[in-house]
Amino acid sequence: MNNRAEVREFLTSRRARVTPEQVGLPEGANRRVAGLRRSEVATLAGVSVEYYTKLERGAISGASPQILDALAKALRLDDAERAHLFDLAHAASPVARPPRRRNPKWWTPHPSLQWVLDAVTAGPAFVRNGRMDILATNTLARAFYKDSFDMPGQPPNIARFTFLDERARGFYPDWDMFAEVTVAILRTEAGRDPHNKELHDLIGELSTRNAEFRRLWGSHNVRHHGTGFKTFHHAIVGELTLAYEGMEMESEPGLSITIYAAEPGSDSAERLQLLASWAASEYGRNTARLPEQENSQSAPPPR
Repeated sequence: MNNRAEVREFLTSRRARVTPEQVGLPEGANRRVAGLRRSEVATLAGVSVEYYTKLERGAISGASPQILDALAKALRLDDAERAHLFDLAHAASPVARPPRRRNPKWWTPHPSLQWVLDAVTAGPAFVRNGRMDILATNTLARAFYKDSFDMPGQPPNIARFTFLDERARGFYPDWDMFAEVTVAILRTEAGRDPHNKELHDLIGELSTRNAEFRRLWGSHNVRHHGTGFKTFHHAIVGELTLAYEGMEMESEPGLSITIYAAEPGSDSAERLQLLASWAASEYGRNTARLPEQENSQSAPPPR
């Protein structure tokens, strides 16, 4: 991706989102831009107009953490947006090294990780990367995302399922919200790992094949996806409202574990139990490994 273009479009879109009233400035007359003027952002950040203009044009390499923090405050960035700005600045540095990447075609979970996933029996638990490939699951997650596993190509990918499979419209009752979150996660990862060819290929595929993805990608929204509630409509057991927790893996930078759980005693909890029973009969007890992992005799360690 073109880092200068990414910086320019991100800063421009954030500036357009902030109104003068939000930062205590008068509205004034004859405003020809949405949101704040460059001069207003520069004043709020404590830099010259010339320097801010240079930054907004993409020349962010060399900007100090203090300058970036001042910009984040001036543009009222949330935590995810602030982190994204710092990621873009890091990627622009001539000495920045590409982060370690894992190719899902040959990565396999360590046995102890698989034991941890299998130990979660009351809810779906799975490992994914920033590209939203599902890399390992427990039995219940395999059943929960069963439609994603039916799509051509491996490993299954949540983003590809969301935008390229019509079944996603049924699985996600609020598809628009899920689509926005999915794109925001990919945009966040693109800022964090700008040299990831597999990620670029996925974004290119989705942009080519889905107009809504193109529109959402152009919004430059980013997101930290850690905790909350989601509602799904599973083809086998019906509606499920689940809490989720996402945890970054200290031992595997760039990967995260997500666990879903239903409120005890709720209809969703009963339906998860039904899904677990279906999964046990359909897959057996240990189906956490993906098909290509089950067939492989060995795999090199993650790079």
